[in-house]
Amino acid sequence: MRIGELAERAGTTTRTLRYYESRGLLPARRAVNGYRTYDESDLRLLRQIRTLQDFGFDLEETRPFVECLRAGHPAGDSCPASLAVYRRKLGELDGLIGELQSVRAQVGAQLAQAEAARAGLAAEAEVPGGPEPRCELTPHKSTPHKN
Repeated sequence: MRIGELAERAGTTTRTLRYYESRGLLPARRAVNGYRTYDESDLRLLRQIRTLQDFGFDLEETRPFVECLRAGHPAGDSCPASLAVYRRKLGELDGLIGELQSVRAQVGAQLAQAEAARAGLAAEAEVPGGPEPRCELTPHKSTPHKN
């Protein structure tokens, strides 16, 4: 098949296919007339690359999976190098999840502090001469009252 058909079947563009070819992920076979030619195995490689990229893998991280398929294995993740990439990616994801949990805890603490401050201001506002409401994004600091 020609490059346009492969791109259409893989759900990508011819430009992307040429880029993959330049990176050595897609073979560069040419017909006698000079046109690029591809077969079903190339479509399989592209589907592997696209699936991994959809999961957040960068292009270079897909290389072991592609090489595994090219070597004739039934799946791109049946080789030790592919499994190592999975392990590395899981470690990366665990680190990001930890960072997100930390940020979530900080935002939750800030929300609790803001809600407590707001409730205190509401109670004080009912007292004549109480403080004027104010909004803070940092921990509570004493400020002079306007009277």
